Amino acid sequence: MTEPEKLKLSELLYGLVIPLIVGIVIIAFPAVLRPALDTWFPAGNPITGEGASDLAYITVILTHGFASMIIFGIPLLFGLVWNKWAGGGVGFITGSIYYVAFAAYNTWWTLLTFGKSVEMGGLGAQTGIDFTVNLFTDPSFIGNYIVCSILLGYIVGALNNRSTSFKRMLGASLTATISMGVIQFVLNMTVASGAWMAQANPGFALFTVMLPMVLLGVIVPIIAKVMSWYGLAPMRQY
Repeated sequence: MTEPEKLKLSELLYGLVIPLIVGIVIIAFPAVLRPALDTWFPAGNPITGEGASDLAYITVILTHGFASMIIFGIPLLFGLVWNKWAGGGVGFITGSIYYVAFAAYNTWWTLLTFGKSVEMGGLGAQTGIDFTVNLFTDPSFIGNYIVCSILLGYIVGALNNRSTSFKRMLGASLTATISMGVIQFVLNMTVASGAWMAQANPGFALFTVMLPMVLLGVIVPIIAKVMSWYGLAPMRQY
């Protein structure tokens, strides 16, 4: 039998150190970054805006925006380096996971914050808003995360068609991300029951939705191109 090769330092780096760093960063974002941002840039009252910092949108971009970039970035990458079916399939998985987690969190937060307001004669009694919501049935959540993730991976894969040209990758990626950003903006401004964007400035709401998507449309093609240099793309016959 051939003696197995000794463990290389590079294998230890890529197999252990880098994955651990990535895991720590992912955990640190919600556990450390969000509380710090809420302290620096308070969100204030979600209905009236009272007590909110003028820079509170930074918290939204660096938390929800960053999370969305991860959820949408994976199907975008698969669509670029593999094909439209891989992109769409991965999009269904990542979008569904995020939809379940995000809808559950926001339903719990809404009920916890406002659930007793009508009984106590508080905000709900004053505004007439029903805070007993079930965001699992919110079409904006379904559209924003499941549908957009599927379409994002499929569209970028169909437009790129396995090309390794950076210009084509960039064009396909930006076309897909900007298109999905527009859909998200329309859903948030019209049918979203939990995002409160219908009461926000439309231009500002568009900015907070589109900025992460445009950044994603630029960053992922760069990653895909680097992967193609090192032969890290999946087998092309599929």
